[in-house]
Amino acid sequence: MSGASTAAGTTVPVGFAERLIAWQRVAGRHGLPWQGTRDPYRVWLSEVMLQQTQVSTVRDYYPRFLARFPDVTTLAQAAPDAVMAMWSGLGYYSRARNLHRCAQVVVADHGGVFPADARTLETLPGIGASTAAAIAAFCHGERISILDGNVRRVLTRLLAFDGDLASATQQRVLWHLAQSLLPAHPRGDDMAAYTQGLMDLGATLCTRSRPACPGCPVLDLCRAGSEGVAAQFPVKSRTLKRRHESWWLLVLRARVGEVSQIWLQRRPVRGIWAGLHCTPVFASEAEALAAVPGGRSPAVVQVLDPVAHSLTHRELRLHPLLLDVSAGMSLADGRWWAMRELQDVGLPAPLRSLLDRLPD
Repeated sequence: MSGASTAAGTTVPVGFAERLIAWQRVAGRHGLPWQGTRDPYRVWLSEVMLQQTQVSTVRDYYPRFLARFPDVTTLAQAAPDAVMAMWSGLGYYSRARNLHRCAQVVVADHGGVFPADARTLETLPGIGASTAAAIAAFCHGERISILDGNVRRVLTRLLAFDGDLASATQQRVLWHLAQSLLPAHPRGDDMAAYTQGLMDLGATLCTRSRPACPGCPVLDLCRAGSEGVAAQFPVKSRTLKRRHESWWLLVLRARVGEVSQIWLQRRPVRGIWAGLHCTPVFASEAEALAAVPGGRSPAVVQVLDPVAHSLTHRELRLHPLLLDVSAGMSLADGRWWAMRELQDVGLPAPLRSLLDRLPD
């Protein structure tokens, strides 16, 4: 295995970029709905959606979102609730808020045209270094590397990079190494193929568990793969600690004629489901029942089946309590929403599912 030493003291394999580009053009993924475009709006949208979200999920959301907001100006002019409603179910809702704000900045400050270089793209709301690099590489052929989670895994295995990625310093070292691996003189769509190749390799072969090393196009260049120690990389000492919480959802329902209504409150701007609409949330059943308007007896409360919901840092156990009340009743904050209006309201995915199957 031949290579060249970098300032960081790590030897990078010669010919990696050319091998990866050739493999991607023949064996990489080519049928994803956001591929085959140099439109920065579409590339940006797909990159934001794909952050910590599976391709299979984004494949469904991406065309629906584009149908509603086909360009950056349409998105910038949309109401925040409309954007959140289309994002409902994708999770990490700060992405949707940043997406909307970024669109407004692109329209207001850049004439509706995304900047062409990664450095300027990174100044926009919600666009980090890796997303900026992806837009610049895919749309303008800029010679710059992405470095999302999948790519970190690929490159740490390729280089047997044992720096602890819990350290920001080691992440910067890996970033410089990623830059040293780029094709030296990219032509045409080489940077698009290289960038997509990194993504494809991490998604299809160099997976987190049970990597398919025998089928890897760069196995002979990969130090960890060649030595059979791919599972040891990447190194990250800080592990995720998940908390378990139980929430009680007070689902107040009223009927006005033939129209069913639900009482919703907007969640705080920080925390779980920030900025979305939700039924009132309580830390215990007793607190939820104490908040029932008009002193209604708990005997008329329907206790619905609990709902399990996983988040990055928490496991939630949701306990819905359904109570039919008169439309004149209310809590301190919030408002009544007709059920038919909820398609245009930003709701957490488990709540939307719950409301869709409420008993009569």
